[in-house]
Amino acid sequence: RDDDDINDVASMAGVNLNEESARIMAASSDLVGTQIQSCKDEPFLAAIPLHKRILETAKKLGITDVPAEVVTFISHATQNRLRTVIEKVTVITQHRMESYKDDEWYEQATDVRSQLKFFEQLERLEKQRKDEQEREILLKAAKSRSRQEDPEQARLKQKAKEMQQQELAQMRQRDANLTALAAIGPRKKRKLDAPGLLTIGAEGVGVCGGSQAGLGTGSPRQYPRQKITRVNLRDFIFYMEQEREMSRSLLLYRALLK
Repeated sequence: RDDDDINDVASMAGVNLNEESARIMAASSDLVGTQIQSCKDEPFLAAIPLHKRILETAKKLGITDVPAEVVTFISHATQNRLRTVIEKVTVITQHRMESYKDDEWYEQATDVRSQLKFFEQLERLEKQRKDEQEREILLKAAKSRSRQEDPEQARLKQKAKEMQQQELAQMRQRDANLTALAAIGPRKKRKLDAPGLLTIGAEGVGVCGGSQAGLGTGSPRQYPRQKITRVNLRDFIFYMEQEREMSRSLLLYRALLK
């Protein structure tokens, strides 16, 4: 007990902790249960136009005075409602953009893209075959030396002549392009450590600042890439169809007509 009295600094100084705690509670009793805000309560919408709009609506209902607290309350309610709408539409957009190809339970049933490419290739081959047949017919008509030519034979010869001229022009254009490319020489690739070059890394997108630290010595400054969620009209229409208040609204029908 003597050791406790020696180590107790408050008792050695003559301070009673119970009395001090009671005085602190008595002095700050007015502050208990109160909330102090250090930031200013700023409304989300412009107060003057909103107040004017509320007064116009209130006059139709026989109300002449609308206090400023009502304007602030409606502004905060609008902000909360807009935040809720944006959050729900963002979730809908993320579900739409979600890919299930990496899922182990995902099994591909049909590949429409490959089917379309196959049909396009068939159409290309069919068109190429028809062009070859037409070219053979035109070449046969151009080589024919019959003395009595009918108008159809003359038309085929003229068309074969135009086709040969077009092929000759394409060959000349191709030769000119090859000559120009040979004169320019091979393209030089940019060096990765060049100043002012946009670099894309695993951490983000940055620009190498070589003007401050010299050429090749500046370390790239990495900027975090911000993920952007793009919401289209279809997502917003789906959201309005799921909401009970907006499923039969005029806004939904206007959006469906666009």
